[in-house]
Amino acid sequence: MKSICEQRWITIAVVTATFVLATSYSESPPLLAVSPCPFTSIFSFGDSLADTGNLYLASYHPSEDCFLPPYGETFFHHVSGRCSDGRLIIDFIAEALGLPLVKAYKEKKNAEGGTNFAVIGATALEPSFFEQRGISLPTNYSLTDQLNWFKELLPSLCNNLTDCQEVLGNSLFLMGEIGGNDLNYLFFQQKSIADVKTYVPYVINAIASAIHELIGVGARTLIVPGNLPIGCSVIYLTIYETLDKKQYDQSGCLKWLNEFAEYYNHELQSELERLRTLHPHANIIYGDYYNAALPLYRDPKKFGFIGLKACCGKGGPYNFNELVKCGDPSVNVCDNPSKYIAWDGIHLTEAAYKLIAQNFIKGQHSQPQFNSLCLPNENFGYFNG
Repeated sequence: MKSICEQRWITIAVVTATFVLATSYSESPPLLAVSPCPFTSIFSFGDSLADTGNLYLASYHPSEDCFLPPYGETFFHHVSGRCSDGRLIIDFIAEALGLPLVKAYKEKKNAEGGTNFAVIGATALEPSFFEQRGISLPTNYSLTDQLNWFKELLPSLCNNLTDCQEVLGNSLFLMGEIGGNDLNYLFFQQKSIADVKTYVPYVINAIASAIHELIGVGARTLIVPGNLPIGCSVIYLTIYETLDKKQYDQSGCLKWLNEFAEYYNHELQSELERLRTLHPHANIIYGDYYNAALPLYRDPKKFGFIGLKACCGKGGPYNFNELVKCGDPSVNVCDNPSKYIAWDGIHLTEAAYKLIAQNFIKGQHSQPQFNSLCLPNENFGYFNG
């Protein structure tokens, strides 16, 4: 596969535009008041935590519960291709930066305002990597596919490397969350933690290679999220339910799975530090989704949540059944999703995603701190680079 810089450039006029806050997308006040940033667009890669419609709009896709009601009921009031009752973290990042919601690659005709390449179920590694190891996946989409889509879109943005460095330098790149599914699929098959750890270097290397390639063509600011506290995830609490109380923390989360997430995030941050040394002129931001989400589980009542149960599901102590998932007509749907962290047992509610995004953007859960890049001046702020 050729690198981005080796692609043949098609001469097309550079598309430039300045976007204002799309208030039509929001039924509530802005997520937070930050100084306006010079970002004119967002390019997003990832899985179901970021997909805003690519798998939904694909000409072929496997049966997916996220494409049935009650998904989308809270904000869009209809199915939107998102695996939640409403908006995702990427939607709140766009809102905070005064940009329109980022449309899916499969939906867009051009790259104005950025593009979302994320796909539900996608992995960082290619499916062939797992097939060679005797592991079957429920997806054919990987980070490589998403990068290829980005390459196909490049000619509509710029006609040479210099132009791309200017246009992409004013864009924000959201690298996931991606890589979580690579490990989830292994845990879902109840592979040992020692076995799963052997995959971590390969996953991180795939993410690092994509970052290196994007920076090479002009990306300047990249957010690279880590893994969430998966020990608090309803599907894991169901699969690995045990009578051994010592395996749970005070919040009811599985300690060993959260410790694995911490291990993965540590390894990812170490790799990001290496990339910062290689690319001193790029802003590579670690998105600490783990610690941004953890307070919701530690003190749910503080945020108006009731605990670990899923809003939409059926059966068991966590209102979740792997065989009867949200979207099935027989499931139970809570009256108020904003009181729940978990939406369908795998994904979170809009309310939870909003708080995680808020903690990430204006809090201490990014290294370097994300909002330090947006500094006020009379020209609507400037990039601190």
